[in-house]
Amino acid sequence: MTIAAIAVALVIVAAIAVVLARKGRAALQGPTSKAPSALGPSPARPAVAPAPSPPSGPRAAPAGTATAGAPESLAPSAGVADHPAQVAPAKSVAPSPRDITTLRKGLAATRGGFVAKLAAVFQQKRELDPATLQQLEEIMLAGDVGPKTTQTILARLGESLGRTELRDPDAIGAALRAEARRILGVAGGGGIRLTGKPTVVLMVGVNGVGKTTTIGKLATRYGADHKKVVLAAGDTFRAAAVQQLEVWGKRVSAEVVKGKEGADPGAVAFDATSRAKEAGADLLFVDTAGRLHTKAPLMDEIKKVRKTIAKALEGAPHETLLVLDATTGQNGLQQATMFRDALDLTGVVLTKLDGTAKGGVVLAICDELRIPVRYIGLGERAEDLREFHADEFVEALFGQADGPIASAS
Repeated sequence: MTIAAIAVALVIVAAIAVVLARKGRAALQGPTSKAPSALGPSPARPAVAPAPSPPSGPRAAPAGTATAGAPESLAPSAGVADHPAQVAPAKSVAPSPRDITTLRKGLAATRGGFVAKLAAVFQQKRELDPATLQQLEEIMLAGDVGPKTTQTILARLGESLGRTELRDPDAIGAALRAEARRILGVAGGGGIRLTGKPTVVLMVGVNGVGKTTTIGKLATRYGADHKKVVLAAGDTFRAAAVQQLEVWGKRVSAEVVKGKEGADPGAVAFDATSRAKEAGADLLFVDTAGRLHTKAPLMDEIKKVRKTIAKALEGAPHETLLVLDATTGQNGLQQATMFRDALDLTGVVLTKLDGTAKGGVVLAICDELRIPVRYIGLGERAEDLREFHADEFVEALFGQADGPIASAS
């Protein structure tokens, strides 16, 4: 091969190498902007994907901190399940203890009746003379405050107010609110204290006051707080009561212990207490048959149920709550008296308070019987069963609609 031929071959090889190098660089760079994708232009993306942001659900907030945009009281706490379906019920059954507006709305009937009539007397700007005292007495009696409590309140008003204050309707109103706080502040009020494991709560009362429904609402409240709850269908004489409790049990994932129709309620309570111990439950609610407070044999039976529970668990029941219908007024006070004499009551649950304009019965119960009110019912929903706190109740009942009540100190 001549030198000329060799030179030509070298030129051809060099040209091929240049072409191949250009194709390699094009393959590495990908398509140019002039070659649109078949799916159309896509938004620009960063070369490196950003780190995933924390989820916005309940898992986003560390234990013990509030979720952004939500009240601190609704934040999940350490050890609490973080599935939305589990956290959500706590929002609906645990209203803020300072939610005075909602409480005031629930007491609208009493505020518009009993309390409005009292306010009308104060607005007349007359001194607290005998005629005014008589007028106040009539209003209180009509509001189911009761004769004994009414006389106590009026007597203390006269003792606590000076001559000048007797002519000041604002001073009279403040003194009345202070007296209401004193009466309602019976030691032991508020929600159930978990003093045992399980804490056994015996629910008693006459027919139709809402015992079974109250148990369901309480189970909902404590279930939302991730407490293990067991229900005892101790109303063995009414099949509908057992069925109703089973519905609540399914709704709140609580085990229901029941017996045959007509079974001994003491035996059911014993079995339920034993079962709650075995299951490591936090709470056991024992439903009982409604009984007339004037029938001694029926009251004796509920005493036997209490003794049977104590045999299954020493110190139980830890709570014996009497459920009263607020619309029954002074009859409810009579019921409370009879049940208190027969049982060691630890508190009262006052239901249907939103349906009466005579909410003064709360004062009568606390003043005459010295039994604390533990819960009040202000509607059909589970969250409408509220823990009772005297200061909040007085503020909601007697306070201004657009602000807190005036200080009574």
